Amino acid sequence: MTTTEATPKSFPPPPPAGPRPNPAPEAAIERVLLPTGTQAWLVTRHDDVRQLLRSPDFSADFTAPGFPVLRRVPPPDPKRSAGLFIRMDAPDHTFFRRMLTSEFMIKNMRTLEPLIRQTVVGALDSLTAAGQPADLVEHFALPVPSMVICHLLGVPYADHAFFQNRSRTLLAWSTPPEEAQAAADDLRAYLERLIDVKVAEPGDDLVSRLATERLATGEITRDELVGLSLLLLIAGHETTANMIGLSALVLLQHPEQLRELRDDPALIDDTVEELLRYLTIVRQGLPRVAVRDTVVGDHEIKAGEGVIALLSAANFDAEVFAAAEEFDLHRGSHSHVAFGFGVHQCLGQPLARSELRIALAELTQRLPDLALAVDPSEVEYRDAVIYGVRRLPVTW
Repeated sequence: MTTTEATPKSFPPPPPAGPRPNPAPEAAIERVLLPTGTQAWLVTRHDDVRQLLRSPDFSADFTAPGFPVLRRVPPPDPKRSAGLFIRMDAPDHTFFRRMLTSEFMIKNMRTLEPLIRQTVVGALDSLTAAGQPADLVEHFALPVPSMVICHLLGVPYADHAFFQNRSRTLLAWSTPPEEAQAAADDLRAYLERLIDVKVAEPGDDLVSRLATERLATGEITRDELVGLSLLLLIAGHETTANMIGLSALVLLQHPEQLRELRDDPALIDDTVEELLRYLTIVRQGLPRVAVRDTVVGDHEIKAGEGVIALLSAANFDAEVFAAAEEFDLHRGSHSHVAFGFGVHQCLGQPLARSELRIALAELTQRLPDLALAVDPSEVEYRDAVIYGVRRLPVTW
């Protein structure tokens, strides 16, 4: 078995000055020092990350003793954590996930694709109407997933500035804990009022269905419905918005492959998978804590020790992805772990794939002369839980 390092490295490292992640650590598993002053094991190899994320020996419950956190958070509050099933283990996690699985099945996303395409085309019209240069994030990358998740949940898109602002505040590493909590509380209060509307006048949307089929029957509580809605609203627009912006930047930085995609639109599926691998926007990894003595790879991990599955490193594992440092839309990167792995892998990945496929296909076909309006070194990146670009000025 391997042994610990005498002096743990700090984690997370400074954000990279570019779209792709920092190089993967040389060690498969190493001890790291977190900003909170605690230590955890950093797991970086593809096979080890998959083993960890599917193992019942590890818990996703952030209130469990030893759970590794990257920034200080207020003491656990049952009201505020209700419904946030990504932080739960079975059977609670299973209960909530099964409640939502059918809503995000691939067949349901296929029926949604005409709406997604209409939304994408409308956003491209808004982008071109803004005049050159225009910010691709403001006019395209952010509105598209925001409009789609609003449609799914039954959230008025007219309120997008409110929830986008609170989401950015909540997810930024630089936000003090009390400000992050205030932003989350603002969103909860907003969703409580929305649920009151849905209870009184249900519509054809997910929050209405949960209110009438689950809340009204006593299957879930009001706080749990608020938590579920909060999780879906934030995850439903933040992740895909950042992926669209970064993906456009990567394609523009690889003009020959961009030209191939324009000439052969059938390459879009493999392009999306390679972009998901290459970018891996959840840069800080997925935290877990061991609930019993166990082994990952050839490394002993004791009960109560925190671990972090570094998805970005796993997606650059040279044993799985040849020439992993290179962007290659012909790679066929379908074994990546950008959406996680195991029972907690991203519930909304069918929706994210549909949005990315349609958004990037329409962007590259409708704007064949798309180009950066600034030098790549001038592009600013978000220092947040979800990595992305702040602005992306483009011409066409």
